[in-house]
Amino acid sequence: MNPSSILAIGPLGTPEMIIIGILVLVLFGAKKLPTFARSLGKSMGEFKKARTEFEKELQSAQEEVEHPKIQPPQEKRQPVANVEDS
Repeated sequence: MNPSSILAIGPLGTPEMIIIGILVLVLFGAKKLPTFARSLGKSMGEFKKARTEFEKELQSAQEEVEHPKIQPPQEKRQPVANVEDS
């Protein structure tokens, strides 16, 4: 599909939403519709949670790149010679 044909579709109006609702009702039936809606809601919640965690990871990675944590170099200590040996 080229972009001009995608733009020709336009937003969904009330008649289109009614047709989609009727199709869903026919496909899934009235008994399974609440179960379908519940599972759809759970999926949307899990998707939002995963998206939020991903955004937090990106934000922390960006902050780490912009402001790296500089640790002072640790001094290497030599073992002290035994006083009794001298």
